Amino acid sequence: MAAPDSSPGLRERKKLQTRARIRREAFRLIQEQGYQATTVEQISAAADISPRTFSRYFSTKEAVLLSDDHIAPIIAAFVAAPADLSVLDAYRHAVETTFAALSDEEREEAIIGQRLMYSVPEAAGLLYAEYVRLIDLIADALTQRPVAPTDPVERRVLAGVLIGASHGTPLPGDPISTSLRVLDQMLR
Repeated sequence: MAAPDSSPGLRERKKLQTRARIRREAFRLIQEQGYQATTVEQISAAADISPRTFSRYFSTKEAVLLSDDHIAPIIAAFVAAPADLSVLDAYRHAVETTFAALSDEEREEAIIGQRLMYSVPEAAGLLYAEYVRLIDLIADALTQRPVAPTDPVERRVLAGVLIGASHGTPLPGDPISTSLRVLDQMLR
């Protein structure tokens, strides 16, 4: 029996394209005009959608800055990382694998989004909530890693440390790789 096709259908591909177009236009406008001067209406018009459609994809203007499209693949790659990797190496592997799979355009968009997210003060609350969500996801994923704490509190602390080491530098390469290497050395 053949494996079911796991590629997204037409409807899902169109949704992904619309979401990407909204983000791309938002980033362009924010870079040109500044965050404060850019409105949801302007983003919507540039993306050729209505403000109502914008709100189906993003709950707020700040939410367009979050790069949550990469979270699920990073968590999946973290769980699937080779069993002989330490938790820190598995996390580094997951981030590097996920971002290596991006096209040049997707990588550039992710970099722009990260820079904007960390530079826009209005995104701080959303960023904090995202960190809490990531800590929960990683703590859950740790239950599937071979050499990870079994105690839920220890898993959550370790997940918090991983996210803390990534703060402000969530893209692969330096400084995140350096931060994780330093953390690894400190924990030995």
